[in-house]
Amino acid sequence: MAVAESDAVALRPNPFEVRIVIDPDGYRPNVGIVLMHPDGRVFWARRVRRDGWQFPQGGMNSDETPLEAMYRELEEETGLLPEHVAVLGVTPGWLRYRLPPRAIRRHERLVCIGQKQVWFLLQFTGAEADLRLDHTDHPEFDQWRWVDFWYPAENVVLFKRGVYCSALRHLAPFARQIAGAQAIPPPLPHLVREEPHRGRPHSRQPRPVPVPSSGDDGSDPAN
Repeated sequence: MAVAESDAVALRPNPFEVRIVIDPDGYRPNVGIVLMHPDGRVFWARRVRRDGWQFPQGGMNSDETPLEAMYRELEEETGLLPEHVAVLGVTPGWLRYRLPPRAIRRHERLVCIGQKQVWFLLQFTGAEADLRLDHTDHPEFDQWRWVDFWYPAENVVLFKRGVYCSALRHLAPFARQIAGAQAIPPPLPHLVREEPHRGRPHSRQPRPVPVPSSGDDGSDPAN
């Protein structure tokens, strides 16, 4: 998987922080995480004090590989460690989305216009007690639940839906090897066309799982 950042520009807010990378086209390298229960449902979480639900994701630092960034983000956002998961699959290259104009910080020296992502499919092998959204002082999420595999592609914030469709379509064969074809059916036709906003949700909204209190609609360039 060719994900080298030799052509990227790095921002260093101060000499003690790891550099944040933005490529020449204005995209920040990022990892996305599809955490799957053995029965085929996936982890779906609500951003703190906001209405947006999404998969865990986060930007790569200049000194990280995608795999290293994935494990760091996994622990920061869910409290899970490498021993709580098994890597089942990964997308072969970058998947890109642009931020909506209102989320682009035009005053920055180097403007981030979107994310380019590598997506990992992880099998959850731990116990639900291992999931801790309050693992850090600044949690990303405040609720989570298990949802049907294709549910996120139809319910994430609109500007991310194309990437979610592409990532889930690529990762679905790996998921079927664990959960079976009945749990991971083929995507509905409108998802194949990457028009998820025109279809109906795959399932009813599951019951949220609240967590102790220790962001935004998913458009923060830093995540």
